[in-house]
Amino acid sequence: MQSNETSQMEVEAVSSEPKLLPAKPEFAPLKPHEMSDGQVQFRKVSVPPHRYTPLKKAWMDIYNPVYEQMRIDIRMNLKARKVELKTRRDTPDISNLQKCADFVHAFMLGFDVIDAIALLRLDELYVESFEIKDVKTLRGDHLSRAIGRLSGKGGKTKFAIENATKTRIVIADSKIHILGSFANIKIARDSLCSLILGSPAGKVYSKLRAVTARLAERF
Repeated sequence: MQSNETSQMEVEAVSSEPKLLPAKPEFAPLKPHEMSDGQVQFRKVSVPPHRYTPLKKAWMDIYNPVYEQMRIDIRMNLKARKVELKTRRDTPDISNLQKCADFVHAFMLGFDVIDAIALLRLDELYVESFEIKDVKTLRGDHLSRAIGRLSGKGGKTKFAIENATKTRIVIADSKIHILGSFANIKIARDSLCSLILGSPAGKVYSKLRAVTARLAERF
């Protein structure tokens, strides 16, 4: 009985002593090129035939922000017809490579350099693409009329949706590309889908006005 009591006391005495933990190690922050084990990372963006001439004209506008501000190497591979991007030792952030690839890809989809460059400046911007046939199967004149409804007279409808939702829209034949924030892309896409399904422009405008007013109140 006595031995049990002494053993319990020993256990209590041992547990009450504070445990000494090893000192917390201090590591120097990794340099950007060390994050990928010093390996150079690449991205390649294909150049469609119809964007070859615009790319030639706007090359310096694309090259300067990518090379000088984002510190990413960029070149045009004429044989493969691809824009090639790679990281450098002085690249400040590894995510810059993907941002630059998105920027070049947005230009290839048909966005202006002034609009696409926002992908380098802001984090919460995306490009979403869909086709008219994803919404409704249309052929021949019906498809042409749907594309006409999306643009409006002189692009009026497209500009109205862009300005109301703070997005940029490219209508390339039956493909539609939208550049903007997640919430704004959704509003723009809903408006475009309504037009494809045959809603009159006036009805879409009034719905847009209500939705954008609600968004303005929220923020």
